[in-house]
Amino acid sequence: MSWFRALKETARSGLSVQRTRLEPLLALRGAAGLAITIWVSMWALGPEAAVSSAFGAFQAAIATFQRSWRPRPELALASGTSLAVSTFLGYLTISHLALFVALLVLWTFAAGLTWAVGPTAGLIASSNVAMMLVTVTLPTSVAQAAGHAAMMIFGGLVQAALIVLVPVRRWGRHRDALADALAAEADYARRLRHDPVAPFDPLPLMVAREAAAVTPRQARRRPAELHGARGLAERIRPVLASLADPAVGVAEEGRARDLVRELLGAAATILDAAAGAIRRGDPVELPPAAVAAFSTPATGAVLTGPAYRAASRLGRLLGDVVETASRGGTGRLQQASTLKSGGGTGQRPPVAAPEASTSPPSSSKTLLRPTFPELIPAALRSIRKELHPNSPVTRHATRSTAVTATGYLLGAALPFGHGYWAPLAAVMIMRPDFSQTYSRAVARLAGTVIGVGVATGALQVTHAGPHLSAALAVASAALMYLLMSSAQFVAQACIAAYVVFLLGTAGEQWTQTAPERILLTVVGGVLAMAAYAVYPAWETPRLRTLLADWLAAQGRYTAAVVRHYAEPVGKAAPDVREALLSARDARAAWHAAVARAADEPVRHRGLSRVAADDAEDALTQMGRVTMLMEAHLPERDARPVPPAARLADALRTATEKGAKAVRERRVPRWDAVRDALDDPTWSIADDPVVRHGSRMLHRCLTELSEALDPTPPSSDDRGPPQRSGA
Repeated sequence: MSWFRALKETARSGLSVQRTRLEPLLALRGAAGLAITIWVSMWALGPEAAVSSAFGAFQAAIATFQRSWRPRPELALASGTSLAVSTFLGYLTISHLALFVALLVLWTFAAGLTWAVGPTAGLIASSNVAMMLVTVTLPTSVAQAAGHAAMMIFGGLVQAALIVLVPVRRWGRHRDALADALAAEADYARRLRHDPVAPFDPLPLMVAREAAAVTPRQARRRPAELHGARGLAERIRPVLASLADPAVGVAEEGRARDLVRELLGAAATILDAAAGAIRRGDPVELPPAAVAAFSTPATGAVLTGPAYRAASRLGRLLGDVVETASRGGTGRLQQASTLKSGGGTGQRPPVAAPEASTSPPSSSKTLLRPTFPELIPAALRSIRKELHPNSPVTRHATRSTAVTATGYLLGAALPFGHGYWAPLAAVMIMRPDFSQTYSRAVARLAGTVIGVGVATGALQVTHAGPHLSAALAVASAALMYLLMSSAQFVAQACIAAYVVFLLGTAGEQWTQTAPERILLTVVGGVLAMAAYAVYPAWETPRLRTLLADWLAAQGRYTAAVVRHYAEPVGKAAPDVREALLSARDARAAWHAAVARAADEPVRHRGLSRVAADDAEDALTQMGRVTMLMEAHLPERDARPVPPAARLADALRTATEKGAKAVRERRVPRWDAVRDALDDPTWSIADDPVVRHGSRMLHRCLTELSEALDPTPPSSDDRGPPQRSGA
């Protein structure tokens, strides 16, 4: 992508408006906490302290809006306290330019590194640096600085107290994450009716897993319907795919396929009903027709083998989902029992021993999230892991530090006063990736012009004093809380108006803030954009490494599944689960990098967009085949498939070597996998899933090599013909 096109796309992103669900009660609560803090501070210590405390309360409320599964009061307290410490230390050094710049460099670099911990921590730390540049100019003595810092902590306490006393959808985000996962599987089931090999994005399941990890205090208060359903959702996905895929199930046309389509449609209806009930906290209401689809006596007569096993297991899992999601009701429990038992009479026994019914939610394992004290060592390990020159986080920290220090010195040298506007704008704009940095620069400039213009006009018309200026600042903050997820430039406009009104509370006239703020914001934006162009952290050159990581992780997952056909252990296979989670993380990292690289003005370096798309399709197909094989893992007493052990070793070794080849810009080869498939003892494997799945895996690996090879592959490198559904 050329620079002109990249700039056009990022500008469009910064000025775009998205349709999102507004949360007015949350915005009102954040504005109420801000208003309480301002009035108490103004009454106790005066307008200057009110401005400082307002920044603390404002930032504390913003922290609680970020995507985090931690208790919100803790985020508010952490944000207010960190800003208080920053302000106090900054005031102690502000009278000595060299000392303050040194502190600013240290603080900005540390804030940049916190992006390694996560976006929430990175945003809080960066915002603290930006607000410190303003708040250090307000006190006039050490005692006042201490008082201002105390009021910032007070602002965080007020926001935390309101979160506890006035809860708004206390478990709303957790409910939404679990409901989104079930709704995504419902959509998957519907797509499988028309496309038996339809792809599935596991991102909703990954988000649901993050939401399911709770602190010990949260675990004691979590609603029952949020406990256990996520594990059921994980097990439903491979069963849906197995039921639909012709390679391991029923033919693409005929009576059996019609029944499969009916079962998939009924499963989608049941999953949607469970998702809606969990999202709202209501009992599950199931359509009778959907329940009847799983209780028909004809199922056992039409479906056979793996397809019948998948249908039976799907009914049991859906029954467990309904039982978990429902908060009571005899009729609904009877419906769940009907789904789990298969309903009507006349069904013949399953071909293989059925999986035991899922454990009740009360006995499922709870994913515990570390507490704040326990999080510190993990955060330090994450930061230490990113401390190398090629790390995007370290490069972001370096860029931010250089731009902030340069902007502060430049602002101090210019004859405008309030020179902190330039570094403030720069640090609020800069992000670790190109597209966000440039889109936020455009949004910041547009928002500043709009916000300052509106605020200036309001102050001229109303001739507002301190109290009215404070009220207008609170109104601007409330509007920002309400619309911050809808459009970047709208949020920036609200912030600009908020700052103008807030400084008006301290007695500054609009003529002292409006012109210089716009000009210095432009300076800060230009510095931020220039810094990324001079010292970038492009994602495009990293695509090969991330593809190799995904291949290696996918190979470990596939090898773990295949090995259990040679060494049956039943459905409980923790090594498979651990490998699956690693493969998902690697896949998510690849997709995130591809999305960021799409907007970069960089030519591909060894991996074109077409090659990346084809390689992604091959690995996605490999993951789908592995998922099908996982859905039919043999029971403990099943007959082993000895050649599967050799194939598992070959897959693990070959994918590790293949990953190394991808990193070194070579085409991976799969001779070891082909040799393992040529073992004549495969003929005794009576399970069609492992027999067909193994051949399909080799075909996926061959397609990966073809995607990475610019020359046409020879006939010797091609695998066996692709079967239906591969």
